[in-house]
Amino acid sequence: MTVSNGSEANGHTTTRRSLPCGIYAPTMTFFDPETEELDIPTIKQHAERLAKAGLAGLVTMGSNGEAIHCTREEKVAVTRATREALDAAGFTTTPIIVGATEGSVKGTIELCKQSEAVGGDYVLLLPPSYFRPQMDEEAIVGYFTAVADESPLPIVLYNYPGAVAGIDMDSDLLIKLAEHPNIVGTKFTCGSTGKLTRVALATNAKTPSSEGSGYMAFGGICDFTVQTLVSGGSGIIAGGANVMPKVCVKVWNLYVEGKTEEAIALQKVLSRGDWFLTKAAIAGTKQAIQSYFGYGGYPRRPLKRLEKARIESIAEGIREAMEIEKSL
Repeated sequence: MTVSNGSEANGHTTTRRSLPCGIYAPTMTFFDPETEELDIPTIKQHAERLAKAGLAGLVTMGSNGEAIHCTREEKVAVTRATREALDAAGFTTTPIIVGATEGSVKGTIELCKQSEAVGGDYVLLLPPSYFRPQMDEEAIVGYFTAVADESPLPIVLYNYPGAVAGIDMDSDLLIKLAEHPNIVGTKFTCGSTGKLTRVALATNAKTPSSEGSGYMAFGGICDFTVQTLVSGGSGIIAGGANVMPKVCVKVWNLYVEGKTEEAIALQKVLSRGDWFLTKAAIAGTKQAIQSYFGYGGYPRRPLKRLEKARIESIAEGIREAMEIEKSL
């Protein structure tokens, strides 16, 4: 199979940015601590910091971006602000993948179109799950096919069972969906390297050493970066890259450069530190950014704000990784 990595989608020839191999961050969405309104200046500041750290691309309005807490208008505003920030800082070729999942085919297509209008290059889509008993494989295939038929942006599938009532798309289904020319990748937040390996092999996924078909097989957590590379993966989309992007990039680059033992050693440090962020989720990741970079704030309610002792514990837990981050 050959995937058109963004040059054409549903008859629309574009100059869409390609998806390079490497590390991507699902960016946090920042809010005013009092009003909980979007903090656009901080959103832009964060996007610029991540791009300067060497990330291959950004994902707006994913799980870490609290998409579920944002209106459609806010999702569009965040993507627009991110594109503006990247362009203003000189990162005009850095692609943006937009989380554009809505419950219906119609709503998702509309958000895909709006995402394109404000500078999005690709969309990241979860399977529909609200009416879970009715979401069998036929319904899921129907949803993704209908959206892919109409979306002006190519689609990266998002396999994250924890966010969709346990729906876990297996490798057979993902390989079947990959036959659609407008479905160009999968993010494996399920953490299954075996599944990633099978899909990457069947799709001839892009790797640092081979363009392959152009299909992107993304690991979904930075604590299995080396494992993703070993499995024939294309990149990582990981929340930890919001906090320690340079360490994430260094692990990737060491392995690509053939420095396997160094990559594995640094992967262990990254995995140990990332666990503190994973356990503390969005609130903890934001506070880690606050502790080390002076901004971050809080999630929208009903997510709780962390107590001081927990914040200090997270900062201490990632200290080793952050000392390396600051040295790079």
